[in-house]
Order: sequence, then C-alpha cells, then structure tokens
Amino acid sequence: MPKTRFNDVFDRLAEQVAADIERGPPTTPLRPHPRPPTTRRPRPRTRRPQPRTRPDDGAAGAEDCEAGPAVAGRWRRRAVPAVIAAIVVASLGFSGFLGWRLYEVHATTAAGEAALAAAKSYALVLTTLDSKSIDDNYTQAIDGATGEFKEAYSLGSAQLRQTLIDNNAAGKGVVVDAAVKSATKTKVEVLLFVDQSITNSVRSEPRIDRNRIQMTMELVDGRWLASQVELV
Repeated sequence: MPKTRFNDVFDRLAEQVAADIERGPPTTPLRPHPRPPTTRRPRPRTRRPQPRTRPDDGAAGAEDCEAGPAVAGRWRRRAVPAVIAAIVVASLGFSGFLGWRLYEVHATTAAGEAALAAAKSYALVLTTLDSKSIDDNYTQAIDGATGEFKEAYSLGSAQLRQTLIDNNAAGKGVVVDAAVKSATKTKVEVLLFVDQSITNSVRSEPRIDRNRIQMTMELVDGRWLASQVELV
C-alpha cells in the first residue's frame, strides 16, 4: 500500500509516542521548599516591678499619722517625770558632794586650829627650862612628844639636864607668832617664831635668842603630839 502524507504523520506520531513511552512520564525538577523569611522579634522592654500597694496601706498610713501625735504625747508625759527625777538625783548628788566637801574643809580647819594651839603650848614647854625643876620639864616634854622626836629627846635629855644643873641655867620662851603651814585631819605642820631669854651663873642679864621652829603635829589617841621639831 503506497504511503500518503497522512501515513507519514501517523508514523511520526507513533514514533513520538513510542519514544515518550520509553522515556516515561516527564519529570519536573524538585524545587526546594522556600524557607519562610525570618523576622526578628523585638525584645520586650523590662519594666521595673512597681511596689504593690495593698488596699489597707492607705488606711494604715492614715492611722500612723493619727497615732503619731498620740505616741509623742505619751512619750512626753513619760519623759518629763524621768527628766525631773534625773535633775533631782543630780541635785541631791551635788548637794551631797558639796556637803561632804564642806565637812572636810571644816574638819581640816578645826584640826589645824587644834594642832596650832597644841604646838604653841608645846613650844613653851621646850623653851621654858629651870635647873630647879628640870625633872618636871622633862616629864612635860616627853608627854607632848611622839615618834621620832620623842626618841631623840629621850636620848639627849640626860646631857641637857646636866648642863642646866652645872650652869644654874634657866630659860623662858615666848611665842611671838605662829601659823599653820599645811594641814590634814590627822597631821598639821606649824611654823612658830619663839623668843627665848636665857640666864645662867655666868651671865646675870638675860640673853635673847630668836628662834624659828617648824613643828609637825600628829593626832594620836585624840591628842595632838609633836613628831618632829626643827630649827629653820
């Protein structure tokens, strides 16, 4: 059978179909799945925590404000008596100290006056001597002395006694002036100015000796006794 134009077309189509069958169904290239665009989320702002106010805070504040004057008033009512008590205690303490100080001053002054009078009398005992009554003079001198001076006078009295007897000597003292140098309630220093007139078998006219004597008086068993006697 002779080929026509249509046969040629059919043959070409058949060849294309056969070729398509051999190649299989057309494959379309796989496209990658598009990644959705990433958007940067804005960072949320951090807010500072606000203090929570309780509903009763306002009421509590009002109560505190109202209670303030009341508390202050109570404090004042309690503080005033305490301050007054402190002032009274301080006044009593100061008064007690002042009274004690006045007592000490008075006691020291009284001690000085008593010791001064005893020192004047004892100065006359030491400077008024007579060979005819030497034993009485010695007894009085020992009775008014104490401590170191008493020991020294006891040791030297024998020599003094013999000198007065041998020379028929006599002496008479006069306290011209005297004053307290220092004083405590139990110990007083006295400064005395004593004039002593001396006569003996050789000199008929009296000789005047002007002596300055420092005497330390101590309170012993209620009596003021001389513990030191020095010519100064």
